[in-house]
Amino acid sequence: MSALAVERLTKSFGKHVVLRGVDLEVAEHEVVALIGASGSGKSTLLRCINLLEAIDEGRIFLADREITGARDVNAVRRRIGIVFQSFNLFPHMNVMRNVTLAPRDVLGLSKAEAETRAVELLDRFGLADKRLEYPDRLSGGQQQRVAIVRALAMRPELMLLDEVTSALDPELVAEVLQVIGELAQGGMTMVLATHEMSFARDIANRVCFLDEGRILEVGTPDEIFTNPKEPRTQQFLERIIKARRL
Repeated sequence: MSALAVERLTKSFGKHVVLRGVDLEVAEHEVVALIGASGSGKSTLLRCINLLEAIDEGRIFLADREITGARDVNAVRRRIGIVFQSFNLFPHMNVMRNVTLAPRDVLGLSKAEAETRAVELLDRFGLADKRLEYPDRLSGGQQQRVAIVRALAMRPELMLLDEVTSALDPELVAEVLQVIGELAQGGMTMVLATHEMSFARDIANRVCFLDEGRILEVGTPDEIFTNPKEPRTQQFLERIIKARRL
């Protein structure tokens, strides 16, 4: 059984077609990396999967259940965690409150249950001593780790990661990528859009190259990064190599 299946997904903004009949299947415990130039549709695809964007055509399945056009969108989002490149933490709440808010309000956990879950996650990712700090007292890397912990506190079946290192200084990227690597080793099912090619090569089970709203090529990291078949994939990777991003 697939953890996620996307069938012929099409999405437009006005006359601009962003996704053109995308098919994607993700197995349980699989990590799929979405790569491609800016504007290729990676972020929009993740937002459609999480029902943040209404689709024009196609179907989306989470496990064995179709979620396309779901009436109870919040019920679907309880099963899917999403982390964006901007941290989106509540600035007026400390770390503990940021992490426990949704488990208490959405899942109905007691304060003690939510805080126990939060402390376990914060400790796991080296943030236990930051639980009473406010976001503006944290580094960008720490804020992004808190954003990941906040998503994990909901115990999602699927994690979507949208360019989570793009807003970080280069020296802070490694600490966030380490967290994602630990999640992958722990069996978390993930779909991540990234410009970090070396990371995608190391962590992903499969890599999808998107171009102009289509998944142009899919393969193992070795197949995509070592022996891409499509000329457009080859051109993209040549530019990445010249920029010393791979």
